[in-house]
Amino acid sequence: MLQELRHKNNLTQEQLAEKCGTTKNYISRIENDASDIRLSTLMRIIADGFGARLELRVHS
Repeated sequence: MLQELRHKNNLTQEQLAEKCGTTKNYISRIENDASDIRLSTLMRIIADGFGARLELRVHS
């Protein structure tokens, strides 16, 4: 999801990392499922990197 959103916004991993205050390596690891990510961190990346909001819904 993160990679798709990054591509839609024409951002490189480095550009996204800079906007979020993290590293290109960390963005790459997230996109390649090589690193677990906290929900709070994902929310920060979405907010700082894309100016968007992450919403989760639970359906029963």
